[in-house]
Amino acid sequence: MTDLLIRNAALVATVDAERRELRGGWVAITDGLISGVGSSLDPEPVADRLIDADGCLVTPGLVNTHHHLFQNLTRAYSPMTSAPLFGWLQSLYPLWTAAIDEEAEYLAAWVGLAELAMSGCTTSSDHHYLHPVRAGDLLGAEVRAAADLGMRFHPTYASMSLGESKGGLPPDDAVRDEDDILAESQRAVEHHHDPSHGSMLQVALAPCSPFTVSTDLMIRSAELAERLDVRLHTHLAENAQDDEFAIATFGMRPVDYFEHCGWMSSRAWGAHVVMPDPGEIARLGAAGVGVAHCPSSNMILASGIAPVVALRRAGCPVGLGCDGSSSADSASLWQEARLSMLQGKLTSGAGAMDARTVLEISTRGGAGCLGREGELGELSVGAVGDVAVWKLDGPIFAGVLDDLIEGWLRTGPHAAWHTIVGGTAVVESGLLVAPDLDEKLAAHAAAARRFQPAV
Repeated sequence: MTDLLIRNAALVATVDAERRELRGGWVAITDGLISGVGSSLDPEPVADRLIDADGCLVTPGLVNTHHHLFQNLTRAYSPMTSAPLFGWLQSLYPLWTAAIDEEAEYLAAWVGLAELAMSGCTTSSDHHYLHPVRAGDLLGAEVRAAADLGMRFHPTYASMSLGESKGGLPPDDAVRDEDDILAESQRAVEHHHDPSHGSMLQVALAPCSPFTVSTDLMIRSAELAERLDVRLHTHLAENAQDDEFAIATFGMRPVDYFEHCGWMSSRAWGAHVVMPDPGEIARLGAAGVGVAHCPSSNMILASGIAPVVALRRAGCPVGLGCDGSSSADSASLWQEARLSMLQGKLTSGAGAMDARTVLEISTRGGAGCLGREGELGELSVGAVGDVAVWKLDGPIFAGVLDDLIEGWLRTGPHAAWHTIVGGTAVVESGLLVAPDLDEKLAAHAAAARRFQPAV
C-alpha cells in the first residue's frame, strides 16, 4: 500500500536522468521515498492518501543551496538599502552580534524556512557564521526549527575568526577562537549529521569568507571535512571588492586562494562565484566544485551576474540560493529561478537559458551542490518524496497552453499549491500546515525590533 499518491497532474516534470515529462502523471510516495512514477497510461497504485493535481504542474521540490536565515530579522532595513557588500556587512555586523540569541535564531529559521516552503522549496541549506560566545547553541536552534516545521535541512557550522583588529571585516566580538571553531564544527557534525539515504539533516563546514577567517582555518576546515566526510561551503569570488581584498592580502585571486587552501574539489560548493575568469571557470568545472547562484542578492548589492551558463558547461554543479534576507529580502526560490532565467538570457543569449534548464538548476543542480545526486531534486524511484505541486490557473496563466514548464516560470509571481517533504505536506492548498504561524510571526516581530534600533 502506497502512503501518498499525487495523481491526475496536467504534467509531471520528473527531472530524472531521462528528463521525462509525463502527461496525466502521478507520483507515489511510500515510507518517505518515491515508490513509483507514471503517466496516465500506467496503472496507479492503491494509496492511503490522495492529492488530486488536476490542472497542475508537478515538479521535484526545489533546493536552496545558500542562505543566511537569521538575516530576516533585519529585512529591508532602511539604513542599509543602498550599500555595497563590504560597507553593508560592516554596518550590520554590530546589530546582528549584539542581539542574536537562541530564541531569535529559532524564530528566524522557522519563518525563513516557512517562506521557502511556500515557494516550493523542500530542502534548504543555511550558512550561519555568527556565533558570539554568549549567544548559546544557534545551530541547535536552527535544527529545532527545521524539525518543527518538517523541512529537509542542510545547515552549516560556519565561522568567523578574523576580527577588525586583525584586518578582517567583522567586529572582534563577532568572531571566535579558531581552535574553538574546529571543536564546535566537529561537535555539530557528530551531534546532528545523518549521512543515511533519505536523511532530513546533514551538516557541512563553512568558514565564512577570505575576509573573515585566516588561511589556517580554511586549510584546517578542509582537512576536518575530509576526515568527517562532510561537505565544505564558503563565499567565493563574490564581487570586485572580494577580488581586490584577496590580491592585496594573499597575493592571489579568490579562486587561486580557494585552491591554495585545499578546497578545489567536488566536496566544496561556493556561494555567488560572480567574478571568475574563463581559466578559473575551467578549473572549477574540472574539479567539480559546486556553485550556489544567488541572482537577487547579486543584483541588490551590485555584485554582478554569475556566468552560470559557462560554469555549467565547464562541469560545475550549479544550484540556486536565496542568500540572506537582508540582501535578497525575499526568500522565494521560485523568484530566484525566474531571475536566473532572465539573467542567463541577458548575458548569454535568449536560447542559452530556458525554463527547463532553470528547473534543472533549481532541483538536480542543488542536489549536486549538496552531494545528494539521485536522492534529491528528481522524481524517480528511490529518491526522497519531496514534491512541489503548482496550480496553473487564474489570470496569470491565461493563455498558457503550449508549454506548461515555460508558463510556470515565465508568468508569476507564483507560489506552490502543495509542498510535500518526505511524503508529508508542509504547505497544503497554498497555506502553511503549521497551526501556529500567527504566533510565530508575532514573536519574530518582537525579536526583530531588538535588531533594528533605528526603527
